[in-house]
Amino acid sequence: MRVVITGAAGFIGSRFAELLLAEADRLGYDDVVLLDALTYSGRRENMAAALAAGARFVHGSINDPAVVDEVVTGAHAVVHLAAESHVDRSILGARDFFTTNVLGTQQLLESARRAGVSRFVHVSTDEVYGSIAQGSWREDHVLAPNSPYSASKAGSDLAALAYHRTYGLAVMVTRCSNNYGPRQFPEKVIPLFVTNLMDGESVPLYGDGLNVRDWLHVDDHCRGILAVLEGGRPGEVYNIGGGTELTNRELTTRLLNLCGADESSVRPVEDRLGHDRRYSVDWGKIHAELGYEPRVAFETGLADTVAWYRANESWWRALKESVA
Repeated sequence: MRVVITGAAGFIGSRFAELLLAEADRLGYDDVVLLDALTYSGRRENMAAALAAGARFVHGSINDPAVVDEVVTGAHAVVHLAAESHVDRSILGARDFFTTNVLGTQQLLESARRAGVSRFVHVSTDEVYGSIAQGSWREDHVLAPNSPYSASKAGSDLAALAYHRTYGLAVMVTRCSNNYGPRQFPEKVIPLFVTNLMDGESVPLYGDGLNVRDWLHVDDHCRGILAVLEGGRPGEVYNIGGGTELTNRELTTRLLNLCGADESSVRPVEDRLGHDRRYSVDWGKIHAELGYEPRVAFETGLADTVAWYRANESWWRALKESVA
């Protein structure tokens, strides 16, 4: 059987491909197709292990009907991770986010519908819920996105669920908390701060630093996606959380300690426009239905991530300079 992974050259997509390939025989997938447009954050080298394990790569955009039709025809499943995902970039220029995240997702859904795909996992984000002062979001919480990025992801979520309700496409939606781990593009907060500190530079902390995020190791996220691919119920949404809520200042302090720096390396900057105060997902549903729970302790995962960036300067140096 064929499974198509979109966004497979990215941070999460490439790691998901590796974990799926480790389970491919058990799951019955003998044709793993990696689809990616190789935009600025998609790197061929991220797919090296997956390609060595037998996957095949198709270079193309989810907005290209011919490419999408070709890869999904005959496919049993699609795992859709391709997206524009950096909030700051969406504030500076929103059009690409709606083009890729909404229209690209609709193209993929339509091609999958026509091809008779049996399983379609649409990977989304907790940011579609907006901000929550207390408690945690359940999957039936109203969507209230506050950035162009999160609004585009909310639109893609609704499109995916509409294709299930209208056409019967077996869509499952996952919404994850903030990911971290090796190979994350160095514009995101953890690799940005780590690589800045490695270079003896300051780290830019937004506002008062008290915005709260729940942190999820990429391996745990990918295990959650895999569980939904295998056993999720069509038409359902599944939150995937990490269980570690920290203020941005608390996260910064941990990174300073791991990198041998102190508070003098922190540079307060003006807060981001529309900056959500707190995210928190209730992941009780995926735990109860599919047995998911995070395995990577945050202290261990964060230390290992910092160590990876130290050991792989050749991976991130050119990338960071390209977006400077």
